[in-house]
Amino acid sequence: MRTWTFRDVALYALGVGAGAEDPARELRFTTEHSAGAAPAVLPTFATTLLSRENEPALGDFDVSQLLHTEQSVTLHGPLPVDGAARSTSRLAALQDRGRGALAVVESSCVHARTGRPLAELRTGLTIRREGGFDGNRGTEGARAPDPWERPAGAPDHTVGYRTAPNQALLYRLSGDRNPLHSDPALAARVGFRRPLLHGLCTFGYAGRALLDALCDGDTGRFGTMSASFTAPVLPGQDLTVRIWDRGGPALFEVRSDRGVVVDRGRFERRPDTG
Repeated sequence: MRTWTFRDVALYALGVGAGAEDPARELRFTTEHSAGAAPAVLPTFATTLLSRENEPALGDFDVSQLLHTEQSVTLHGPLPVDGAARSTSRLAALQDRGRGALAVVESSCVHARTGRPLAELRTGLTIRREGGFDGNRGTEGARAPDPWERPAGAPDHTVGYRTAPNQALLYRLSGDRNPLHSDPALAARVGFRRPLLHGLCTFGYAGRALLDALCDGDTGRFGTMSASFTAPVLPGQDLTVRIWDRGGPALFEVRSDRGVVVDRGRFERRPDTG
């Protein structure tokens, strides 16, 4: 079971950059006593609700070779500012990708007291150097990702963010303690010049942009967000979220300040019930 209070909610919001450039903005996610800013939860906080002890075992491998490469989250409504969740997870697929393997984990989170559904998550984990186990590039239960193609023309929304040099150290306090994001020696051993920013951190930055641009800040409208993490980000780099909203699921990409696309994905709103 995973329990949280508004302190955890606010710490997560700071970890994905809320209030970094203007502390007077997004106060409902970072403070609980500001006038006119009733406390609320960033929808992508749902990615922190999984209970680690309930995660399926992936076998014996070098954890330094594990990369988080895909994520989707579906919200069933606004998350409570404090509460407890029970989660169940299963290994939905294990795909041979040649030099590596892709493990796909599906999870469901419900409110621990009422049983109300909170979120569904699908996580793709790439394990480098663990492929070649059967030569099969697809496994029963695996779902091929929908092809992503950048729409023609300029994006309908563009949002810029600056990450802090210590952004990964701040984000890891929400539960992801993978040393790849904090230990310079380990990062160097796997080929990076310094620790990387978490994929779920850039996911949170993109979620903030989508919430503001496509949901008018209404957390109840945040539906399904999915993304592939396509390139590493170093803490301190600037990010630009580009969004195309042309009917149907919106498409988005996140670029670093070097012009490299680091995330690309889709977003669907929940029906407006108000």
